[in-house]
Amino acid sequence: MSPIPFHRTDEARFRSLPGHPWEARYATGLPALGGMRMHYVDEGPRDAAVTWLCLHGNPTWSYVYRRMIPVFLAAGHRVVAPDMPGFGRSDKPVDIAQHAFSWHRRVLQEFIRQLGLERIHLVVQDWGGILGLTLPPADPGRYGGLLMMNTYLATAEEPLPEGFTQWRAMCRSRPDFAVGRVLSRGNPHLSDAECAAYDAPFPDLSHRAATQAFPEMVPERADADGVAASREAASYWSEQWQGWSMMAVGAQDPVFTPMSMERLRQRIRGCPPPLLIPQGGHFVQEHGERIAEEALRKLP
Repeated sequence: MSPIPFHRTDEARFRSLPGHPWEARYATGLPALGGMRMHYVDEGPRDAAVTWLCLHGNPTWSYVYRRMIPVFLAAGHRVVAPDMPGFGRSDKPVDIAQHAFSWHRRVLQEFIRQLGLERIHLVVQDWGGILGLTLPPADPGRYGGLLMMNTYLATAEEPLPEGFTQWRAMCRSRPDFAVGRVLSRGNPHLSDAECAAYDAPFPDLSHRAATQAFPEMVPERADADGVAASREAASYWSEQWQGWSMMAVGAQDPVFTPMSMERLRQRIRGCPPPLLIPQGGHFVQEHGERIAEEALRKLP
């Protein structure tokens, strides 16, 4: 792939991240990245019985999993949490048009193969699920578990949630919105330093092609990019999935409500009733200790 023009956020902006002590690692040489590098957290034994692959959404980064990672590590497991291109410590394409469902999906597939990940328990929320739920059907032997939080399967079979269309309208009108402020609205317990960590990847609007692109990337028509992969995934999860699964739902999420999450749960073969987090919003990982502890209790 030809080189992709990108910005790289100054590492100084990521100093002293509260609750996030882990070494920054970078994947390079992925063909789809076109010369960019992709940041990820990779902690725990490489030969662990379980590898938790934690995929974030928009506009967050792997920092959103800082409350869950220690719980999984304490159990002796491995945790891998990448930053999608355009987010976190990963390089950020300059061109909004670079961001496409199929491109991000290909990046994740190449990343998983480069690291040789096996015995994966997939952890997804928001775009982490919109993209991540399409990964196992193409490589089912790598996956043994699924932990879903407020997310969506983009099959374009019904209108987009009203809460999402409102979010998209806000992103169009205010492309430079403060990410930390968005997180704090649903999570008033966040400190100023934690909010600053969510703002850290984006020193100015030129670094924010991804946060502008992702709201527009959610498929609405049957012929849209990502729909075919999402429909294949819907069939896989309902008919072929053999692994362990769990759902945790932030009850205060105005986008992916408990009702919409119940519809998704019914599409996952063998998924039990969800763990409801009454005070949790869309970014329910901010209540992640309880979710991770429950996931460990329910592991087969």
